[in-house]
Amino acid sequence: MTGRLVHTGQVIIDLVMRVPAVPAPGGDMLASETGLFPGGGFNVMAAAARSGARVVYAGAHGTGRFGDQARAALAAEGIETAQQPNAAQDTGVCVALVDATGERTFVTGTGAEGRLLPDQLSSVDTEAEDLVYVTGYSFMHESNRAALRDWLPGLEGPRVLFDPGPLATEAVLTEILSTVDILSANAAEARSLSGETDIPTAAKTLLSRLKPGSAVVIRNGAEGCVLAHDGNIAVVPGFPVTPVDTNGAGDTHCGVLAAALLAGADLATAAVRANAAAALSVLETGPATAPSAEQIDRFLASAST
Repeated sequence: MTGRLVHTGQVIIDLVMRVPAVPAPGGDMLASETGLFPGGGFNVMAAAARSGARVVYAGAHGTGRFGDQARAALAAEGIETAQQPNAAQDTGVCVALVDATGERTFVTGTGAEGRLLPDQLSSVDTEAEDLVYVTGYSFMHESNRAALRDWLPGLEGPRVLFDPGPLATEAVLTEILSTVDILSANAAEARSLSGETDIPTAAKTLLSRLKPGSAVVIRNGAEGCVLAHDGNIAVVPGFPVTPVDTNGAGDTHCGVLAAALLAGADLATAAVRANAAAALSVLETGPATAPSAEQIDRFLASAST
């Protein structure tokens, strides 16, 4: 594996609180569980690193207890940081209220991760073997958006993997799609962005908006994923499991797909590994539950017997 995953998104800290229900305005209640965990882009990077990829976090991070926690988590996964901490601000926090049905309600307070400057991103060197990861969440922050707008068109060689996320708009797509080599979205996002209800048709429609030679991956939960590339549409089946927690499965899929591509796998082979990793990740509670490469290998071996 010679190339790196260069992640341009945001690492934040998730304050996860399990509650009976989201409080009514002016209400008050006790959480049954509370935890502080690294989140956001961390989940994709951890998944790729556990599959053997060299990973670089090119985004911004802050100075303070949350920035310290984010950097410690990155270091524990062997992930490099390309930027120095922002001395004036800490990393941001997302409060996630998880009710008794598993529904999640988010409130995010942006910190240093949302204030990446163009000159910071332009200082990140890339090579032809690298894979650059871009998330639609970055376009919700004007500074990060400006940095990517300046940097992406000038890349020579690296492939760009774009995950639009749930907040990406038509304006975001128009701005970035000319630089994208691989678009990876979940089924709901693909339907929304393409205007199509049928997943293969959505994949074909989105592919038509990318530059020649690009590919689309639509993650479809337990059913696996749909690939569109080289003029072909293919379904890569998933692996039936009984999920415990589906939080972070999409991030695991993206990270392992990236790691497999960096290791030289073709898209279809990479998608099989990503599907297996996503299936394993939902068997544990928590967002950063991506398996190791060895765990994926064992799972695939057992699934083929």
